[in-house]
Amino acid sequence: MDYKSAGVDIEAGYRSVALMKEYVERTMRPEVMGGLGGFSGAFSLSKIKNMEEPVLLSGTDGVGTKLKLAFLMDRHDTVGIDCVAMCVNDVACAGGEPLFFLDYIACGKNVPEKIAQIVKGVCDGCEQAGAALIGGETAEMPGFYPEDEYDLAGFAVGVSDKKDLITGESIRPGDALIGIASSGVHSNGFSLVRKVFDVSAENLREYIPSLGETLGDALLRPTKIYVRALRSVREAGVRIRGCSHVTGGGFYENIPRMLPDGVRAQVRKDSYEVPAVFRLLQERGQIEEQMMYNTFNMGIGMVLAVAEADAEKTIRALESAGEKAYRIGTVLEGEKGVELC
Repeated sequence: MDYKSAGVDIEAGYRSVALMKEYVERTMRPEVMGGLGGFSGAFSLSKIKNMEEPVLLSGTDGVGTKLKLAFLMDRHDTVGIDCVAMCVNDVACAGGEPLFFLDYIACGKNVPEKIAQIVKGVCDGCEQAGAALIGGETAEMPGFYPEDEYDLAGFAVGVSDKKDLITGESIRPGDALIGIASSGVHSNGFSLVRKVFDVSAENLREYIPSLGETLGDALLRPTKIYVRALRSVREAGVRIRGCSHVTGGGFYENIPRMLPDGVRAQVRKDSYEVPAVFRLLQERGQIEEQMMYNTFNMGIGMVLAVAEADAEKTIRALESAGEKAYRIGTVLEGEKGVELC
C-alpha cells in the first residue's frame, strides 16, 4: 500500500504547481524574495521604511457556498477572484495597500488542471489588487471532501502609514455617503440564493431576459476589487473619513461598522438603481425588503464617508477609475446605525 492507493496523489500535486507557475509569476512585485515552492513566502519591507509609522493590516476569508455554483457549472477560473476580493477589499477599506496574498485549497481529489484554473483566478485577483501571490497550500483530503469538490480560502497582508488609516473617527454629521457599484451578488448570501433558485446545472443554464444573460453567469460573476478605486480617491486629494465593505449582513450590519458613536447613516434607496439580479431574487424568493438589505449588497459594494465639499470630487475620481459611483446618503446626528428611506 502507498499514499496514492489511500487517495493522495503526490505526483498530481507536483503537476498542479507546474501548471500554476505561469499565473503566479504575473503577480510578482519587486519586494518578493525567492520563488514558488519554498516553505514560506518572503517579502522585503524595504519599500515601507520611509513611512512615518507603518501599520500592517490583514484580512482572511473564503468564497463560501458560491463554490457550489462553480461545481455545478464546472467553471473554476473566477472563484479565485472572489477569494482575493473578500480579503483585499477589507484591507483597502482600512486604508491599506495590499502587499501579498496566500491561498488555501482543500479538495477531495487533486485534478491538476482544475487546481491550476482555481489558482489562475487567484492570480487574476492579485493582479487587480496589485498584490503578490507569494505562497499557498493545496491539501488533497480524500474521504473528507467529495472527489469533485473543494474549498477555497485566502489571507492578505497590506500596509498603511498610521496617519493614513481609515478609522471612521473623523466622520461628522453632514458628511456625504458615496456608494461604489458592485458587480452583482459578490460572495455573500449564497445559502439563501441557492435556496431561492433551487440551483441545478440545468436552471443555471436558463437565460433570464431581465438579466440579459444566463442565471449562472449572473450569479458566478466575481466580486469587484476596489483597491484601485480607493487609491484614485486618495490621489484626487480626498480624505476618506470612513469606509464600509458591504458583505454578509448587507447595509444594516456593515455601514454602522465604520461609524463612531453619536452619528447615523441615512441612505436613500432611490439614489441608484438596484440591479436586476436582486429584484429577481426578491421576487422569486418572496423576500421582504428589509431582509434583502440585511443580506445582500443590493448593488453597492463599498460605501465611503467624505466631507460634503469632497462629494463631487470623489465621484469624479471613481468614475475616472472606471467605477460607477453614486451619492447615496448623508451622515446625521443620532444613535449609531443606518436608516433607509
